[in-house]
Amino acid sequence: MFVTRFAPSPTGRLHRGHAFSALTAWSAAKAAGGRFVLRIEDIDPTRCRPEYEAGILEDLAWLGLDWERPVRRQSDHLGDYAAVIDALRARGLLYRCFRTRKDILNAIGDAPHGAMEAVRPGPHRAEEEARLLASGAAFAWRLSLDRAREALGEAVWHGMIFVEEGEGPDGVTGVLPVDPTAAGDVVLARKDTGVAYHLAVTHDDALQGVTHVIRGQDLFAATQVQRLIQTLMGWPAPTYRHHRLLAGPDGRRYAKRDRSVTLAELRAGGLTAEALRDELGFSCGG
Repeated sequence: MFVTRFAPSPTGRLHRGHAFSALTAWSAAKAAGGRFVLRIEDIDPTRCRPEYEAGILEDLAWLGLDWERPVRRQSDHLGDYAAVIDALRARGLLYRCFRTRKDILNAIGDAPHGAMEAVRPGPHRAEEEARLLASGAAFAWRLSLDRAREALGEAVWHGMIFVEEGEGPDGVTGVLPVDPTAAGDVVLARKDTGVAYHLAVTHDDALQGVTHVIRGQDLFAATQVQRLIQTLMGWPAPTYRHHRLLAGPDGRRYAKRDRSVTLAELRAGGLTAEALRDELGFSCGG
């Protein structure tokens, strides 16, 4: 069965771009006679707010969308992600990294062969790691590409693909090769949150039986590392449909950080859900 999802983070109110993405996924599920799942990705305790989650539900209902219950809230399932981290660590695929963002940025500037060396910093020396652990310093768990490659073998490492039924930012589509090194030694868990985005989203897509990931082109590059995690964990590979990003009159794409006009503000200004759906290219019948 066709299963897709809309998975916003409650770090602000939804805007037109979110509405377009949600309607695209919901309409695809309806057309296929499939399932539409709403997931709240709230693993960042410093930015996520209950009032924003309530606003998301309000906005989607106003748009006329329906979804399965209960809604999965990632912060309620941190133990699930911890179990995956434990499994990867037991396989020797992770290492502790005590470097701060500033350390990484400085390393990028100093790297003689480009930035890739900086995002593949490698484990600390044993005595340095022991000292940092004893001091209580914060650390992240990074995925070691070298160990992942060894674990998977050369044939699998070089043979990973994904199916793109939409298009990437440059219009690429079809059966595409995966570059498992694209994100470097990616962080999969942090001391403060216990899990990072890439691991949480791939875990939940597998758990919820998502067959089609429908999302904006801004997340196209994330497919590379997510396919690597899926392969390492033996999770199924969904089909991907990346869609265009909406831009405002100034040519800039809608984004929370730019304080784009929210759906709540549009609604307060008198815009109807039917009018917005028509504007975005979706008839009232879906």
